[in-house]
Amino acid sequence: MIFSHDIIKKRIFIMGANGMLGQKTVEYFSKLENVELLACSQEDKPLFCGNENLPSNIEYKSCDLTKRENVKNIIFDFYPDFIINAAAYTNVDKSETERETAWKVNVKGVEYLAEACRVLDAHIIQISTDYIFDGQRGPYSEKSKPNPIGYYGRTKLASENALKISGAMYTILRTNVLYGVANSRPDFVRWVIDSLKNGKPIRVVTDQVNNPTFINDLVQAISKVIGFKKQGIFHIGGRDFLSRYDFAVMAAQFFNLDVNLITPIKTSELNQPAPRPLNSGLITIKAESELGFKPHEIRESLAIMKNELSL
Repeated sequence: MIFSHDIIKKRIFIMGANGMLGQKTVEYFSKLENVELLACSQEDKPLFCGNENLPSNIEYKSCDLTKRENVKNIIFDFYPDFIINAAAYTNVDKSETERETAWKVNVKGVEYLAEACRVLDAHIIQISTDYIFDGQRGPYSEKSKPNPIGYYGRTKLASENALKISGAMYTILRTNVLYGVANSRPDFVRWVIDSLKNGKPIRVVTDQVNNPTFINDLVQAISKVIGFKKQGIFHIGGRDFLSRYDFAVMAAQFFNLDVNLITPIKTSELNQPAPRPLNSGLITIKAESELGFKPHEIRESLAIMKNELSL
């Protein structure tokens, strides 16, 4: 355990605890003896209730990230050492029309968290995305110049900039195509599995290339940031760079499903409201050297998912 030699308990506040990453982060940190945990999300109740992998006594509070006083009061009452912000408005297409909501959650909410961190001398860990890049010359390193092509990417870049001028201790973890098992809306792999199991044909793009991030690996990176108290920007992604179509085929083959139900298409055929970065992905050399980050290969992570899903 990365905290095994610590005597004083670390107080960790997880915002967005009901989301895919939030649930997995709660699951990980709730099992560590020297961590005091507060899980928060906007819903009245935690979605991880009844999860046999979690202790039954996890403290949970409802918190609206867009309301400054609500955020401040809950954080000041808990007095955390670290804040993990796993909350975000992630609907890429709706961000184009629901701009005010996207900005309130992705930018103003981060500003409120950073403000509390600065007052308490706490450390915020912010999850960002490869969508801050234009997808012209990926994969990208931490030194690559951002150039978002959609409003979602603009809000996530704005949140990074808000942290940089906040005066708070911060770490930004950029990730892409997050997948894994959680009690939330299905990820890309679950969507492929569920669709093909039910004999439903799916269309998957061949011209979006990246290195999908296994959710367990992102939690590993968060844990290492806390353990080493590392600040700055780190790129977190998987070992394999491939298209969404090839990823879908790999998942189908691994779970012995009908690959013929997957039709290759171009992104332009989807007529989506928001543009997507095509040639993307994140170079993880910095995280591997400074954090000891060790991402899984996709087939390794699929095997873990198979065990977690009991398939």
